[in-house]
Amino acid sequence: MAVASSAVTLPMVVEELLSEMAAAVRESARSMGQRVLSFAVGAAPPGARGGKRYLGLRSADFGTPPPLKFIFGSSAIQALDLVDRQAITLISSPSGRNVYQVLGSSGKSYTCLASCHYCSCPAFAFSVLQKSDSLLCKHLLAVYLSQVMQTCQQLSVSDKQLTDILLMEKKQEA
Repeated sequence: MAVASSAVTLPMVVEELLSEMAAAVRESARSMGQRVLSFAVGAAPPGARGGKRYLGLRSADFGTPPPLKFIFGSSAIQALDLVDRQAITLISSPSGRNVYQVLGSSGKSYTCLASCHYCSCPAFAFSVLQKSDSLLCKHLLAVYLSQVMQTCQQLSVSDKQLTDILLMEKKQEA
């Protein structure tokens, strides 16, 4: 990942990282004729220091996986759990508007807008926006991972239904 200036923003870094991951997955799929993507959660790879647990995306074609846990912290494991549980739904309307609904581990749904790097959960508001000590919340990271892996559920609704979904969540927040 090439970072050229100090004015680089976090969303740009995340977008580039996920773009590179998606390109690696596509290239792997082309060369092997199928999607070859697996998650590695376990012992550190050979040469890693400290023998700590390791988390990343791994493909037979692109070698050592990027350390998602190092970049995203404990959110990475929680996001992967959401992806495994197929808790991410892409809701799209005829006008081309898209939102993601993520069913959190608590059973509450959160709205994520991947186009502007936003999640309606309290962790995003506090840790990402207010304190700036996290890159993303687990819900938004799960959305990005499900985009890369093409595993999110899909739901088409009318523009009015999408508006109602967004307004209903706004009322629940108040």
